[in-house]
Parts: sequence; C-alpha cells; structure tokens
Amino acid sequence: MTSTMPTIGRSRRQRRVAGTIIVASALATIALMASGWAGGLRVNLTPSEPLGLWRILPLKRPVQVGDVVFICPPTTEAMRGSRERGYLRRGLCPSGVAPLIKTVVGVEGQRADIGRDVRINGQPVPLSEVIERDGEGRAISSAASGMIPAGHVFLHSGFAGSFDSRYFGPVPVSGMLGLAEEVWTYAP
Repeated sequence: MTSTMPTIGRSRRQRRVAGTIIVASALATIALMASGWAGGLRVNLTPSEPLGLWRILPLKRPVQVGDVVFICPPTTEAMRGSRERGYLRRGLCPSGVAPLIKTVVGVEGQRADIGRDVRINGQPVPLSEVIERDGEGRAISSAASGMIPAGHVFLHSGFAGSFDSRYFGPVPVSGMLGLAEEVWTYAP
C-alpha cells in the first residue's frame, strides 16, 4: 500500500501541471489571435484569393479597379439567402457573415454587363464565366446588368466557383474594411 501512494500523488500532480500548461497555452493562443485580429490580421480559408494570412490596411484614397479589398457585404435578403446556402461563412460583419476578400473590377459610373461572362465598359473581365448551377447542382441567378451606382464597387475573383458581384451585384463601399495585403499565403 505504501508503494502506491507516491505514484498516485505524482500522477495527480502531473495532471494538475499538465492541466495548467494546457489552460495557459489556450489563453496565450486566444490572446495572440485577439491581438492579431485587432492588428488587422485575417486568415483567408476560401479559394477566392490565395489561402493564408492577410492584413487589412487602411484605404486612404478612393478605391480603384485592381484593388484587392476586405469588404462586409450588405445586409440584404439575397445575402441572407446566400448564407443559408453556405456561400458565405458566419462572421463579425453587421450582416452576420465574414468579410469577403475580392478584387475590385468596376467602380461607380462604369457599366457592368453580365451575360455568359462579365464585361465592364465593354471589356471582358478575365475568368468571369457566369455559372447557372452551384457546386451542389442548385440553380444560381446572376445579377442584373447596369451602371455601378455611386458609392458602390463591382467585385470579382478569378476562382470559377467564387460568389461575387456576378451573382449579387455591386456592393456599397461603406462596407469596405480596407485593402487586403498578403502576409503569408499559399497558392496550390
């Protein structure tokens, strides 16, 4: 009986130390993630842009064609439906979804024509074929053609399955969080 007591005591102590280490590690990880979030760091896990770590930089000028941006989509019925279909992840934007990371291909005053592909002011947008069915075979509608209104941008990703302005139309610049800067990414 005496020989088992020290073993039991050490085992409890080891479990207590291990538990303390696990809790401290978890708290350190949470603190690191929170400071990264506060510092504008975001992880992109979607194929719209390269996978990896990105930084949100303040946009101190008008948005331009070619800018890669983080933007919160507007709170609309179409966006709610898109969330229900799984096109958008849950997140901290006012609409309850995660910010989108997309390239601006059109700005206010330009015309976006959406047919078999997208054309901005008559010029085809590369890799902008419009699909009629999503990855699960469900019908998906394209947005209407027209002028991009004041205070809006037309967003795009070269990824064929990207959910972008081809399907939801121009979005308000007021939802823009800033420019997206690659920190560490992986493009397969």
